[in-house]
Amino acid sequence: MGSLDGKVAVVTGAARGIGRAIAEGLDAEGAQIVVADLGGAEEAAKAFDDGVGVTVDVSKEDDVQRMAEEAVKHCGGIDILVNNAGLYASLAMRPFEQIPLDEWRQVMDVNVASMFLTCRACVPLMRERGGGRIVNISSGTPFRGVPFVLHYVTSKGAIVAFTRALAKELGKDNVLVNCVAPGFTMSAGVQEHPEVIEALRNVSVAARTIQRDQLPEDVVGAVVYFCGPGSDFVTGQTIVIDGGQTFH
Repeated sequence: MGSLDGKVAVVTGAARGIGRAIAEGLDAEGAQIVVADLGGAEEAAKAFDDGVGVTVDVSKEDDVQRMAEEAVKHCGGIDILVNNAGLYASLAMRPFEQIPLDEWRQVMDVNVASMFLTCRACVPLMRERGGGRIVNISSGTPFRGVPFVLHYVTSKGAIVAFTRALAKELGKDNVLVNCVAPGFTMSAGVQEHPEVIEALRNVSVAARTIQRDQLPEDVVGAVVYFCGPGSDFVTGQTIVIDGGQTFH
């Protein structure tokens, strides 16, 4: 028996990388997985018993509403939402004056507005089931003030604030809202950008108390904890997982 037997978990950005690792961790605890991603969702869902894949752009209201409807259609409802989808590795590092406004808005739409949309679509379904869990994936960068990706760092800081405010609002509904903030992770998306690895890998490892690469699997335990019975009295919190680079 897993701690999440009978639960339905929607994980955005779960076709690969950190999202895929999180989906595998929740699946191992018995949750039925809905893989929501811009590409590869249906193929990734085949890895899970009764897995459901939904192609979705999380920054688009209609797509997100369809995602929730598909979860109800195939799984009967939603108990867990992991907001993992986001933009990072494809962003060029540059002084803030050189960031185009269109790119700034895109980062805010994909990294922040998407969480508003997914929560708005999924929370009513959680209320119908007597409660639920929301886990938002932020980043360790707001706690360190990392330069040259101002839009990204700002978006991830907003996620921490979003988590706290929404937790207050949904406590009465037994919907717990928490946040996980990973450090620089050797995910599939990062590995596709060697220039990002060259700029950040060594300096990140050197700054950690645990001096090794961070892997997607390192994030899973905290997310599973927030989704399971061990965190029944925990909401509005952020756990930074970066090998001790930041103490929060």
